[in-house]
Amino acid sequence: MAHDLDLTQGSVRKQLIRYALPLVTTSVMQGLYSIIDIIIAGQFVGKEAVSAINNSSQIMGLLTQIAIGFTLGGNILIGQYFGSRDEEGRKQATGTLFLLSMVLGAVISVWLYFSSESLLTLLGAPSLKDAVIYLEICSAGYAFILGYNGLSAILRGVGNSKVPLRCITVATVLNIILDLFFVLVLHKGVEGMALATVAAQIVSYIMALLYLIKAKEYFGFHLATLRIRADKCKKICQLGVPCMLQWTIASLSWLVVTYFINQYGVDVSAGNGISIKIKDFCQLFISAMSSGASTMIAQTLGAQMYDRAKEVMYEAMKITVGLALIIIVIVELAAPLITSAFTSDVSVADAAVLNLRIEIIGQAFYASFLIYHSLMTGAGHTWIVMGSSFVNCILFRVVLVIILNQYFGIMGVYLGCMIAPSSSIPIGWIYTKSNIWRRKIV
Repeated sequence: MAHDLDLTQGSVRKQLIRYALPLVTTSVMQGLYSIIDIIIAGQFVGKEAVSAINNSSQIMGLLTQIAIGFTLGGNILIGQYFGSRDEEGRKQATGTLFLLSMVLGAVISVWLYFSSESLLTLLGAPSLKDAVIYLEICSAGYAFILGYNGLSAILRGVGNSKVPLRCITVATVLNIILDLFFVLVLHKGVEGMALATVAAQIVSYIMALLYLIKAKEYFGFHLATLRIRADKCKKICQLGVPCMLQWTIASLSWLVVTYFINQYGVDVSAGNGISIKIKDFCQLFISAMSSGASTMIAQTLGAQMYDRAKEVMYEAMKITVGLALIIIVIVELAAPLITSAFTSDVSVADAAVLNLRIEIIGQAFYASFLIYHSLMTGAGHTWIVMGSSFVNCILFRVVLVIILNQYFGIMGVYLGCMIAPSSSIPIGWIYTKSNIWRRKIV
């Protein structure tokens, strides 16, 4: 295929950048996708809408991370089959991942619709009515979120990061247009913004699906042969479930943080919503590079090129740490200016700036440990990734937030979140030195 990329050959740095750049751009577009919602809500609807979208987005974020984590198992497996030149295994894994994603997505979508109010009440959402409306509508799009992530994982497994970029670019532009139409023309507020998001998700899924159907011979994407194969399902679950649990643990810890922040009122809750979008956008560069490194490492380990895999990890870490330091400086200097784009409410903006200036420092820790996680993930040792996430998200983030909140109030909550990711760096260093990642998985 024209867009496939054999990452086992050529200069490590050039190949990594060539493959990761579309992933970075895709992540930026996805970040804009969610940021636009908050900007439009803050400027045209009100702080209650910002708070409602933020709380609903925490739950949708958790479920989206589950989708990413689960499909990452398929991405690893397909990448290793691609690296080892096992075409039949790759095609069987493709069909299995596609069907698993669709079935699981449909089940979770139905469950979410009927659980929306209970989940948001448990979270202590200040603007409960608007939050429930937003989440119930977004639940209809979850099947397409999981389905799209499955298709994207299939494409990225063979080195194709350009098609996912096209899908997300179109979806982002559509989301912005529909957001403005529903809010400014139809005056639908939170309801309209949720409808715009779901419509964009459906479009991105259809675009990715059509590409695989067009290239059905290469991907083994035939209706007659598409089925869930027990052996491939087992391997995908062995790799994907720990990834899914890893992201679930991370998201649950953020839900705990959101609960504590909600206790400080709607201004702080809305400010947190703005800060989250900015921090998540900043971290997209690091996360995309980590994702690119994972696929590249999976291919090189599939080809048993162990020294190259280690070189990929260190090259990626140099890039991410450098990016993190630049991002930290920019955000520290420009925090008030950045937050002013989201809201004109002084109290909300001040809350966002305080949060942002403390937590953004943690990006330096993310830049290191996420790349260590890339080596673990590419090697198929996803249970170790899950353990590392449990340490930094539960043993450190949640515990530190609970303790520091008692002594320093809301600032203590932010400090706990900033410090926590540093705890995963020693785990990654020990794992790298152990050389267990040299063991063959497929």
